[in-house]
Amino acid sequence: MIVTISQPRYQPWLGYFHRIAISDLFIYLDTVQYTPRDWENRNKVKTDRGWAWLTVPVKANYHAMIPEVLVDNEQLWQWKHWGTIKTYYGNSPYFCSFAEQLHSIYKEKIWHSLTDLNLSLTNVLCECLGLEQPKFIKATDLNIQGKGSELILNLCKAVGATVYLSGSQGRNYMEEAAFADAGINIHYQDYNHPVYPQLHGDFLPNLAAIDLLFNCGAESLDILMSGQDEIKQ
Repeated sequence: MIVTISQPRYQPWLGYFHRIAISDLFIYLDTVQYTPRDWENRNKVKTDRGWAWLTVPVKANYHAMIPEVLVDNEQLWQWKHWGTIKTYYGNSPYFCSFAEQLHSIYKEKIWHSLTDLNLSLTNVLCECLGLEQPKFIKATDLNIQGKGSELILNLCKAVGATVYLSGSQGRNYMEEAAFADAGINIHYQDYNHPVYPQLHGDFLPNLAAIDLLFNCGAESLDILMSGQDEIKQ
């Protein structure tokens, strides 16, 4: 069984969904410390002046754990984010195909937990991309202890993983010998980012997945998967 593990992200990029697509189980790593100015509360979209951040304002102290991070709804971030999305993608070929599903995230509910927002948005985007019933679980539901590579290994053992699909940066800290001793292979994702038609000038990679969806519609999943490499179990 191929397992991948990552923190809940806001408006994730294509590589995040590629890991979901080629895994049998995706574990949301919500038992670790929140990382300010990372991808948990922000991502990039394309405008007529290049890329721009969509950032969810949060209330969290410096040492907050991910489940403790609250959305700062005193700021009108939902209205601003949807306004930015509509302004710069409203004329894209497939905006109308997905606008209603995305609109529900920004207009139909007030979010208090950043984790709840990120998980709900990821589920909606999986539906838009056509990913068939991906399996998710939160690390908090497993009650597993450990830090760093040890935590990842313990989570993999708990769910019966035979392959752990790691992000490329995992090479910097994964204790590969411990995984080998446990009979779990590590596969590092080196995502080959596809090039596809975009609005607003020259192509920009590493944007939120909605950029692909609004520009390429039903072809988005095939494009997302075009750089896939084989994983041996």
